[in-house]
Amino acid sequence: MANQKSDSRRAFLKNSLGALAAFTIVPRHVLGRGYLAPSDQLTKAVIGVGGMGRGHFGYAGTRVVAICDVDRNHLKRAMELLNTKGVKTFSDYREVITLPEVDIVHVATPPHWHGIIAADAARAGKDIWCEKPMTATIGEGKRLVEAVQQHGRIFRLNTWFRFSDNFYGMGTTVKPIKKLVDSGLLGWPLKVTVSRHTGFDWKFYWVGKTNLEPQPVPAELDYDMWLGPAPYRPYNPHRVHQTFRGYWDYDGGGLGDMGQHYLDPIQYFLGKDDTSPVSVEVDAPQQHPDAVGTWRRITYTYADGCQIILDGEAKDEKAAYIEGPKGKLYPGFRSDIPDLEKKLAAFPDPAPQQTDFVYAVKNRKKFALNEENGHRSCTLVNMGKIALRLNRSLKFDPVKQEFIGDEGANSLIFQPMRGPWTI
Repeated sequence: MANQKSDSRRAFLKNSLGALAAFTIVPRHVLGRGYLAPSDQLTKAVIGVGGMGRGHFGYAGTRVVAICDVDRNHLKRAMELLNTKGVKTFSDYREVITLPEVDIVHVATPPHWHGIIAADAARAGKDIWCEKPMTATIGEGKRLVEAVQQHGRIFRLNTWFRFSDNFYGMGTTVKPIKKLVDSGLLGWPLKVTVSRHTGFDWKFYWVGKTNLEPQPVPAELDYDMWLGPAPYRPYNPHRVHQTFRGYWDYDGGGLGDMGQHYLDPIQYFLGKDDTSPVSVEVDAPQQHPDAVGTWRRITYTYADGCQIILDGEAKDEKAAYIEGPKGKLYPGFRSDIPDLEKKLAAFPDPAPQQTDFVYAVKNRKKFALNEENGHRSCTLVNMGKIALRLNRSLKFDPVKQEFIGDEGANSLIFQPMRGPWTI
């Protein structure tokens, strides 16, 4: 039965994609006054219109033409917010990704859906804007990279700190941090400590409950579709919507929620966008098989000795954010290196990045945070999740992207999916 459903899904995509072949860009003069041609304004479909999805309706240079959600109340609130005629509504993303009028698919579902929907959108010829974490597993990330590149799509992961905005408690953008690391003034290798005292709250309130009582599924929610590839478990409101982050089936607690925001810029300024750590060590209580718990410390080590420390307890109030053999950097861009900013002025700025997604799509240019480097920073999150679930330290091969000598860890690179879902 599962194989039949998978075949049906592939046939659905194949038949729908055939219709797309006839679609061409329509010139402005054909559309008439008051209309924008697709070459002037990109159209998008938002899949998942809870709080996160609704928050991204108004991105400059785009307009929403379709929305999708498995909760009718979400669709209703989204339509009220859009207050625009002509927006199509759907409950099944597979119908959305084949719409010829859609240029971009914005994936704003819970993470256990990210990989499947984004990969299917790529196969349907759509460019993709995906919320973090990029995928719920390492294996899904590898498959998504393949799909995006095989079909020549433009992909953006929606965490922006490597190129804009103040980087949480550091009191600066990432650009001067990257410049400092590249300058060599701190020395090498470097240790980066991510904790409340260096400006990064791990949000340990995103934990699951182990005593959930089954409850009736609300009439407005298609719970089976909400679960999708995840294992079937009886409905309880704490499993869905805002609090889904507390369950391994869908996310990874505070690490899943905030990890890629915090860790992607570190991969960037350490120059690790094309690799991964060779080990991950954990210090944590035994995790529940369903409900995410807290942890004390997670340590990633790269082949060259650089380390990233995720400090959940934040005992060291005077910890440096970055520490090297020649100096330290603290929140607020404070350092123990005398006249740091004066010394830093003599070094070149980091290379420019392509940070305009509309431009990237129209000109087929790779976005600054794309499927490749996004997958690598998401792998940090997923390595940590696997080590926590197994409660043991692990060795990792960054080329093969698999764990060394640990069948249990490798079994979690791809988690089994409920039929008919595949990636």
